[in-house]
Amino acid sequence: MTDNKNSLDPIASMSATDSPEAPDALAHYPVIHNQPIHWGEMDAFSHLNNVVYYRYAESARIAYLQALGMFDGSMVTVLAQSSCQYLRPVTYPDTLLLGVRCQRLGTTSIVMEYSYYSCAQQELVATAEAVVVRLDSDGKDKLPWTEDERARLLELEEKVGHTPEL
Repeated sequence: MTDNKNSLDPIASMSATDSPEAPDALAHYPVIHNQPIHWGEMDAFSHLNNVVYYRYAESARIAYLQALGMFDGSMVTVLAQSSCQYLRPVTYPDTLLLGVRCQRLGTTSIVMEYSYYSCAQQELVATAEAVVVRLDSDGKDKLPWTEDERARLLELEEKVGHTPEL
């Protein structure tokens, strides 16, 4: 067993460039998080509960930061804003593929973009956006991304032909 903090669980997340099965709708997302739907996540109308979409986005965001080698416990980030647009109801059983990418790279923040693809419906069922802000180790002041971190992020995005706003 290798000890690599930056490796991703291949079942949970994959690089879009490594997965020929990735749907065209997610072709320009460098990280795709594989998320099975669980029965207990349904609401009273047998649809995936709205709050679960935010949990899934969190898992996809962590996978993205892991792909960049930025989720090793030393970095402090805070979710400053998030939103989700529900396009179609999702029901059990299903598996969602969440494409995640950087929409805009700021000095101390990243605007992340998500697309939720239903394997059962073979189409996008939701989109979302989140603003993540980097903080110092005390969690009090904003901390700029380093040149190395910015370069790694842009390189990851470039692999799928996507260029974030700067």
